[in-house]
Parts: sequence; C-alpha cells; structure tokens
Amino acid sequence: MDNIRLQKFLADCGVASRRKAEEIIEAGRVKVNDVKITELGTKVNDNDVVMVDGKKVKPVFKKIYILLNKPVGYLTTVTDDRGRNTVMDLIKTEIHERVFPVGRLDYDTEGLLLLTNDGDITYSLTHPKHEVTKTYVITLNEVPTPVMVDKLRKGVKVDNRKTMPSEVDWLKDNILKITIHEGRNRQVRKMIEAVGYEVVELKRVSIGNIQLGNVPLGRWRHLTKSEVDYLRGV
Repeated sequence: MDNIRLQKFLADCGVASRRKAEEIIEAGRVKVNDVKITELGTKVNDNDVVMVDGKKVKPVFKKIYILLNKPVGYLTTVTDDRGRNTVMDLIKTEIHERVFPVGRLDYDTEGLLLLTNDGDITYSLTHPKHEVTKTYVITLNEVPTPVMVDKLRKGVKVDNRKTMPSEVDWLKDNILKITIHEGRNRQVRKMIEAVGYEVVELKRVSIGNIQLGNVPLGRWRHLTKSEVDYLRGV
C-alpha cells in the first residue's frame, strides 16, 4: 500500500466514514506506531501500526453494502452515549462485520439508508460536489396549493440561503414527492416550513438510482452487483 491519509486508512478499515474518522483523529483516539496523532495530514502505509481506542485496525477486504428501511425512532449513528436506539440495533444480530451509515437520516424520518464498510463509496456519496439526488415522499398537515408547490420547485430560502431547484410531484391530496440535489441538515422539513406547511410524515425512497422498493420497515437487504457498480461510478 502506498502512503495514504490516515482518515482514508481508517475508512478502509471500516472504522467510520472519512469525515467521522477526521473527528476521531482530532479527538486524540488514534495512535500510529504508538504515537498519538491529532493532525489530519498524517499519512500511513503497510508498515505502520494503527490503533483506535487501543485496538489495532487493518483494512477490510470483504466489502459489505446494505440497504436498510429505517423506522422513525432510530439514530443514524454507530453508537449513542445516551443509550438510545441506533440503526445498528436493526442489523447487529445478522451482520457481524463492522459497517457504518452513509450520510444521515433524521431520527423522525424513515426510509432508505445505506450502510457499508467501503470508505471510498461513502466519501463519493456524501461529498457535495457529486450532488447525488435523494427522493422523499412527504405527507403534509394539509393539502398544498399550486403556488406552494411551484415555490418548492424553484427553491426557497433555508437558513438564509436559497435551495437549489427541486423536482416535485404532487402524488395526491396532501402527499408530495420531492427530489433534492443537496444534503443540508433537515433540508426537506425546513423547505416545507419555509412555505408555511408542516411535515406529518417523511420517507426517503431513493438515493440516486438506488430504490427502497418493497423492503419492509426495519428490515434490510444486500445491494445487488449492479447497484454496487452504480455507486462506484458516482
């Protein structure tokens, strides 16, 4: 292995996504050759001994790709210091390899969540420059107006910054389907609030070309080869 950045090495080991790995490094939880590392520019190779929280880590050669239908009431995180339910609780009895969530899905949102130990795919899917689309089905507190739907399509101001144009389909009554190209925190909920409505239910049904399909709530499946190939090409 050529010299690579420590955060990428940790992602390749299935420790966490690159961004989360950066936090782990800065928190002083990583040692390289028995030296605590807190700088993100550090590089490592095959000859280095890397430890996280006192445990040696090494690259994962078996890559796991999971599509989970996340219910409301689960945190999109590996662990929680307050003992709350996390998405890992839904797979831990069947998946014994270390995986981590790709991006986030809010506690009060259900639907498609990807989990993997492939750091490169996680990086590609979560980096803003790739603009991977995400599609949600929204149940509103009342039937919207055509003017409101048009505003969502053109973009609305969220946290003092206008959102990119969105694809919005009016499915029926108070139910919309919206596809966004950004990944801001609680973006869809804030967009709905910006036009004067409230979200009653929110469900993510696709990420790029990956579809939730008929996976039961709280259950999961492995991605197909074609789905994995698609993700590698993002």
